[in-house]
Amino acid sequence: MPFPSASDCSLQDPSAGGKNLLEEENFTFDRDRYRIIAEHPCYSENARHRFGRMHLAVAPKCNIQCNFCVRDFACVNENRPGVTMEILTPAEALEKVRQALSDYPFIKVIGVAGPGDPLANEETFEALRLVRQEFPNITFCMSTNGLMLPEKLPELVKLGVATLTVTINAVDPEIQGQICEYVNYHGKIYRGVEGARIQIKNQLDGIEAAVREGIVIKVNTVLVPGINDGHVVEIAKAVREREVYIMNIMSLIPQGAFAHIRAPTPEERQATQDACEPYVRQMRHCRQCRADAYGYIDQDMSQMSEERRNLIKIQIREDLEKAKETLNKNGKEES
Repeated sequence: MPFPSASDCSLQDPSAGGKNLLEEENFTFDRDRYRIIAEHPCYSENARHRFGRMHLAVAPKCNIQCNFCVRDFACVNENRPGVTMEILTPAEALEKVRQALSDYPFIKVIGVAGPGDPLANEETFEALRLVRQEFPNITFCMSTNGLMLPEKLPELVKLGVATLTVTINAVDPEIQGQICEYVNYHGKIYRGVEGARIQIKNQLDGIEAAVREGIVIKVNTVLVPGINDGHVVEIAKAVREREVYIMNIMSLIPQGAFAHIRAPTPEERQATQDACEPYVRQMRHCRQCRADAYGYIDQDMSQMSEERRNLIKIQIREDLEKAKETLNKNGKEES
């Protein structure tokens, strides 16, 4: 069953910090998907302080070249999409998941977000297969440019991917052709508008199919002043029609071929979010995470010292012991 739009649901919106949505009768919300949303720190602002996520950097290859994208596979200090300390093998990714879930039980989501496009890397699927075998109840998430989404969707469904982020920077090929230099589709390079037409069609068709399969969709849009800043509302309208759950408008990071373009101001980004809000929920707490980020959104442990991580582990153990003591005490009082 598709998700409601912002005007269709009478439940609290977990992405809006408890904001009540307008009421509409005769709607039944899928409770399992509500739980997934409520525990996903990117889909729910409330969850960001309670639950964590872990990105597995197993996907170095990409099948498109965006003009703002610069990938780095040995990056220590930068905190942005497309960078990681190292590329993991699927077996290494599984070992990291084991350790992270043991040390940090607040992590509820395992995702693949690059540093390339996950759907262009077979290692993505192998890593998730290994993790699923050992942790059958963990929530899987993935980010993609959507070029291969219609073809790869059956594999995502089989693996139990519950949430999916698709980056859509334009639904007009003339605009997308300025943002993306080329797409590599089935081994052939398509440039400018020609490549944009292929990508946009696959993105929108893939989202429609994913929603039918019950996958919860987030759309990321990079706000590029002077190129797509007057067009983002059209993206919001298009994804509303396809029952996208939430939209994340991200500020351009000036680099690569777009190094000469300024980043949007916070006021410009907020105004664009406000203009899109009537059509689709807006994520307003994004931190534009690394491809190897883990922990809380506001506390990326990939960027922490070992000492700091150890202090967090100690605090978690102490909190768990206190919780056990409270449960035992309450149990004795009831008996």
